Amino acid sequence: MHSSFYPDRFQDQTVFITGGAEGLGKAIARRAGREGARLALADFNEPALKNTVDELTREGFTVAGYHADISDEQSIRSAIDEVSARYGKIDVAINSAGIVGATNTKITEFATSDFERVVRVNLLGSFLLTKYAVKAMEPNGYGRILLIASIAGKEGNPGMVGYSASKSGVIGLVKGVAKEYATSGITINGLAPAVIKTAMNADTAPEQLAYMTAKIPMSRLGTVEEVAAMASFIVSKENSFSTGFIYDISGGRATY
Repeated sequence: MHSSFYPDRFQDQTVFITGGAEGLGKAIARRAGREGARLALADFNEPALKNTVDELTREGFTVAGYHADISDEQSIRSAIDEVSARYGKIDVAINSAGIVGATNTKITEFATSDFERVVRVNLLGSFLLTKYAVKAMEPNGYGRILLIASIAGKEGNPGMVGYSASKSGVIGLVKGVAKEYATSGITINGLAPAVIKTAMNADTAPEQLAYMTAKIPMSRLGTVEEVAAMASFIVSKENSFSTGFIYDISGGRATY
């Protein structure tokens, strides 16, 4: 698949990515690095984070890693403070941290504790990242925030009530907060992928995966590189008249 890079797109910009150790976050980080960004990656998985930071450093990128729990307010606040102190500013913040929770499970069998855990990571985490990223960006009068939502948040995937509800909440968060900061120079947008080939799907029940792939008119899963290409545009300076929007990357599944 052909990719065109824009080497100066994030020149002199700091890009902060949660869930940056693996999957979508790692792919977006690599793309932003190729396009000139200084990278700050936060993740809960310390060994994976260290590997990714080492790997991207070997590839010649400026990158620092921060062990953080997206669902813990003090943890995410500290990470953002550290990044601001280290690089002087945060231009772009992307929340790619997320969990699927139970799949192929009816609501009557869905453990309440599991529902709470999924909402805590996916929705509360998005809220916390946005809250502290906005605080860091406001003094500069510029910022780009991108929250990874999901097609499940638009349409609802049966058997995944925790994931569907939490991602729907992320969509509402994007739309509400974007209007609060519409004249500030800070944009807040979302991205709603259908199923993308990542390690996160390794734990998804095969019948669940088959159901979701069957829903995609292009009849295939998306790639992390495709997500990274779109994310890169969304958080760029040139994307200056778009906020509170949920971008589609679903192979034709979402038509609104």
